[in-house]
Amino acid sequence: MAGTVDCSFIRTLINRYCAGEDNWVDSRTIYVGHKEPPPGAAEAYNPQKYPDNRIVSSKYTFWNFIPKNLFEQFRRIANFYFLIIFLVQLIIDTPTSPITSGLPLFFVIIVTAVKQGYEDWLRHKADSAMNQCPVHFIQHGKLVRKQSRKLRVGDVVMVKEGETFPCDLIFLSSSREDGTCFVTTASLDGESSHKTYYAVQETKGFQTAEDIDSLHATVECEQPQPDLYRFVGRITVYRRRSEPIVRSLGSENLLLRGASLKNTEKIFGVAVYTGMESKMALNYQSKSQKRSAVEKSMNVFLVVYLCILITKAVINTVLKYVWESDPFQDEPWFNQKTESERERNRFLKAFTDFLAFMVLFNYIIPVSMYVTVEMQKFLGSYFLSWDEEMIDEETGEGPLVNTSDLNEELGQVEYVFTDKTGTLTENNMEFIECCIEGNVYVPHVICNGQILPDSGGIDMIDSSPGVSGKEREELFFRAVCLCHTVQVKDDVAVDGTKMSPDSSKSCIYISSSPDEVALVEGIQRLGFTYLRLKDNYMEILNRENDVERFELLQTLNFDSVRRRMSVIVKSPTGDIFLFCKGADSSIFPRVTEGKIDQVRSRVERNAVEGLRTLCVAYKKLTQEDYDEICETLQLAQVALQEREKKLAEAFEKIETDLILLGATAVEDRLQEKAGDTIEALQKAGIKVWVLTGDKMETAAATCYACKLFRRNTQVLELTTKKIEEQNLHDVLLELSKTVLNYSNMSRDSFSGLSNEMQDYGLIIDGAALSLIMKPPQPGNYRELFLEICRNCSAVLCCRMAPLQKAQIVKLIKLSKEHPITLAIGDGANDVSMILEAHVGIGVFGKEGRQAARNSDYAIPKFKHLKKILLVHGHFYYIRIAELVQYFFYKNVCFIFPQFLYQFFCGFSQQPLYDTAYLTLYNISFTSLPILMYSLLEQHVSSDMLKRDPSLYRDIAKNALLRWRVFIYWTFLGVFDALVFFFGAYLMIENTSMTINGQVFGNWTFGTLVFTVLMFTVTFKLVLDTYYWTWINHFVIWGSLIFYIIFSLLWGGIIWPFLSYQRMYFVFMQMLSSGPAWMTIILLVIASLLPDILKKVLGRHLWPTATERTQTKHQCLSVEQSTIFMLSQTSSSLSF
Repeated sequence: MAGTVDCSFIRTLINRYCAGEDNWVDSRTIYVGHKEPPPGAAEAYNPQKYPDNRIVSSKYTFWNFIPKNLFEQFRRIANFYFLIIFLVQLIIDTPTSPITSGLPLFFVIIVTAVKQGYEDWLRHKADSAMNQCPVHFIQHGKLVRKQSRKLRVGDVVMVKEGETFPCDLIFLSSSREDGTCFVTTASLDGESSHKTYYAVQETKGFQTAEDIDSLHATVECEQPQPDLYRFVGRITVYRRRSEPIVRSLGSENLLLRGASLKNTEKIFGVAVYTGMESKMALNYQSKSQKRSAVEKSMNVFLVVYLCILITKAVINTVLKYVWESDPFQDEPWFNQKTESERERNRFLKAFTDFLAFMVLFNYIIPVSMYVTVEMQKFLGSYFLSWDEEMIDEETGEGPLVNTSDLNEELGQVEYVFTDKTGTLTENNMEFIECCIEGNVYVPHVICNGQILPDSGGIDMIDSSPGVSGKEREELFFRAVCLCHTVQVKDDVAVDGTKMSPDSSKSCIYISSSPDEVALVEGIQRLGFTYLRLKDNYMEILNRENDVERFELLQTLNFDSVRRRMSVIVKSPTGDIFLFCKGADSSIFPRVTEGKIDQVRSRVERNAVEGLRTLCVAYKKLTQEDYDEICETLQLAQVALQEREKKLAEAFEKIETDLILLGATAVEDRLQEKAGDTIEALQKAGIKVWVLTGDKMETAAATCYACKLFRRNTQVLELTTKKIEEQNLHDVLLELSKTVLNYSNMSRDSFSGLSNEMQDYGLIIDGAALSLIMKPPQPGNYRELFLEICRNCSAVLCCRMAPLQKAQIVKLIKLSKEHPITLAIGDGANDVSMILEAHVGIGVFGKEGRQAARNSDYAIPKFKHLKKILLVHGHFYYIRIAELVQYFFYKNVCFIFPQFLYQFFCGFSQQPLYDTAYLTLYNISFTSLPILMYSLLEQHVSSDMLKRDPSLYRDIAKNALLRWRVFIYWTFLGVFDALVFFFGAYLMIENTSMTINGQVFGNWTFGTLVFTVLMFTVTFKLVLDTYYWTWINHFVIWGSLIFYIIFSLLWGGIIWPFLSYQRMYFVFMQMLSSGPAWMTIILLVIASLLPDILKKVLGRHLWPTATERTQTKHQCLSVEQSTIFMLSQTSSSLSF
């Protein structure tokens, strides 16, 4: 804005506040073609600065890559911790080389930096290609080409068919006479269908570069925001010798960057949002980070081990000074202290010793675990993407992984929240019938013993309609033909006044709503065909094959709050009608005439059968009524602030005093295997909730069909109707008493599948939920409601607004049990709950791809949810749980002997292992076997997991990472470490280890302990592996062979770059000793024995469902192999 205060600025402020726009948010004014408004215009010419059209999706530049990447990496606690340890090793005299901490840390940092740098370089290349694309724009009445990055806000751009829009454009005109164009937004939201966009009436005639250059107009619009489906603006077109015209602009006038022009030769548009301010760029921002339960457990365990590390260091520091309290031990005759050492500050020396012990024991916290976990998640996600069983045969689409951070969370789901339409159902609508004043019309039926013509079939349930009834019937058909936003893609042009029914069938109807297409096609079978919208006239073909032209005056678009839409049209006779269609709950309160009871009865009957119903009403308007409506709508449409609220108020005022015409019924069939999937999820202990905007009867019928409710289910209602009869508190108390009568029985807290127990289902509607979700009240309704829901096996929430779906998910997610939630849906109205849940799954649906784009995972069909949870989720969880526990276990085995060794070396911080072993233990010797295990392990076959969903319960509630399991693994590591250390100590103490009687030194002792350690932790993984592949064999045995070869080379060669050769010939000397071989074998067996006993006894005395399945499978395999061998033997004998 200009710094000086002139008259126009003051007038603008007065207009804003006097017009009631007190909540003004700064908007932008764009001058089309950078032309000043003509003299006398309300606004002074005040050009603003906006960013250019350069797209930057990369994170780094050449100059900031190193500092920025290092800063991001060291924000991670583990990396920062190891950096501190490394610096401590550099600063003070520590027992181990800085290489032991620095090399693993630098390896992790460099690998991560190279990976992120390469990915960012690819982004730079893509940005450069995009920014240098040629674009045609108008300059001084001529077309000029320049690079996309040089576009500015206000430039008028020409886009040809097949090209993508270089920035966000206000659609000015097109090569089509009606001022429309067809666009696909597949790159933005995945929708491949053609969408229709409209130019305003005053600019659609400017179809050449010269015409556009003569256009004087300004556009006022909101500042950029990321919502792809919302835009608020207005355009002022200045004309010579007449007042300027102001028209509203909405999302139907905004062409988004990244979308493509189709079936239109060319369009002209003015740039309003460029570069990083375009909606596509604003949507680059990532969603809020979700963290899995495994990751949270891992962080808690790390804190525990950090406490153990500090405790070890404190104990050793204290004991060191206790040891040195004896003067002979502190300063023996052969190691006298210098004067400076005696005068050194004792407290500072103690602190230095504490840090030295921290460095010595720091390997208990492995930095490589983070890298291994990330690699496991990233590589493991490909197994889901590659699953051929989850590829849809019709579309060829397979599952999509948008984030691999939540793989294991798929194995922990306790609640599934699913949408109904398009998720449980096919969203493939089929017109079933319509009811007009009590008369039911069904296409293609037999009436009075005769088959009706192909144009339609009629079944009267009351009496035959009279003359007035016949008029109402045709008015109903016309209303359905006209009240919609369907577009027609014609194969044959319709220019004449008549058209045969056969040729009309060449029309292809396109709409964002499958319901509308089904209705228009259904009415076509009953004799009325919608032809097209041309020059603002809607053409329909009646039963007499006459084309009727209705002028489209206004469209009151559908929205999920009103749940209805209306059109205002002028008939060929000059009559003005308002036709309205919508949900029965939004139409019945607004009708004053018509056979309401008969239609309501039919609607309720259809809803019980699971059909989707819509009611149709109308009213006749006078010219004065219409003028008043136009004025009301114009004020609301051109408002820049709170436009939606003002339009809603206008629609509420207009859509009143209607006359009911009838209702329609459309069937949306269940998806294949939807019922089997829900049944399997319930057997797995997962509660399934259906959240839908449909009416209760329709949704309930669908829930019975998909086995959410079963025949023995006692359905409880918490609906507005019931609350009207009793107050909310009484209803909740009554329901609570009903379900809690069985709470003391031994009933599974997740699922009500037990035949002996009463099975409860709950139905709640949106209005009742609103009362429950109000701020905390004395009755504490939320807790009471949650207690009821916990004791119900299934819940149906109907008449839900999108925000209420998210509220329900959040309510359950934040309840005291903190269950893991999953939300699945296919439409834009499901995005809020998908983002709210711990895991969000989108279905590639017919309502667009918004859900799939905003989800963590996307699948083609609802039936694939069964495998993604019960198989992939199960495998992901057990694999990563074993990985985390095994990493901590092998590091306890590694470091605890080092702790014990200090008691035998005077707490002198002498390391037990050589520097090479300290460095390579986690990086090379033990990393690959556990990584391959965590990618390939299948403790039960996938077929078995699908056949027996109850196996999912074995891993519920983070079962494999509970404290009990964690403590077992930790104590197993401590036990094994005690065996390693004291077993080797006892063997060496009183034994001459070599043929010549030479005893081993401390490095040989450490190497012996490390060798036992390597074989024990590797064989521990062998014991835990059920599913063997050549890869497992290669990495497990290959790791042991690599350790042996490395030790032979490291101890058998004089390395010129080393200042000392303390390991020279140590490993060879150890292997030349028979007792050393015996020690290794005995100690490995002794270390593994407790775990083997635990597995055997546990499997026979307290087997889990998984272990019973494994035993059954093994017995079956043995039986099959025995039968095969017997058959082979008998056949050879007979031969």
